[in-house]
Amino acid sequence: MRDLLPPIARHALPPLSESLGAPAPDAATPIFAVAITVSPDETSALVPHANNIAILGWVDLAASLHGAHAGASREEVAHGGCMWFVARHEIDYLAEAFAGDPLVLATWVERAGRTSLVRATAILRPDGTAVARARSRWAFVDLATRRPTAIPSDVLARLTGGASAAAPKKNPVRSEF
Repeated sequence: MRDLLPPIARHALPPLSESLGAPAPDAATPIFAVAITVSPDETSALVPHANNIAILGWVDLAASLHGAHAGASREEVAHGGCMWFVARHEIDYLAEAFAGDPLVLATWVERAGRTSLVRATAILRPDGTAVARARSRWAFVDLATRRPTAIPSDVLARLTGGASAAAPKKNPVRSEF
């Protein structure tokens, strides 16, 4: 099952800067990554490549597994009365992937504010070819009020390796991602 996938060490990842066509995270930014294989049910019926719903699902899977491996699983967060809600996804589709293809899902927190964070995700072939890249804004929401609430510093520290837990950056202006 995909919810039990072991993480890949950063040194074993394909080179991110060469494959994304966009700035890669700096060496101090913790990256969470797992290997998957495209299943036949993740391909389109008429054009047998990975469909957009599957790719969006992989973006969500990477975020979910990252939280679980960091000790801040969705179940643990929900037990505390909160949950991550997606505010925005932006996905660039860069290459096709087919049933049976091995892929690497890599994700990291680009920046964090008081009530939300921006997560980057790269979907790569093992040779480093980018299949897709995504940026997602996740809001931390109080389930009782359904309003954004402050991300607990311990949760943020677990997701960022402590990199931005002490002094989270302010949210960018609304016109930015």
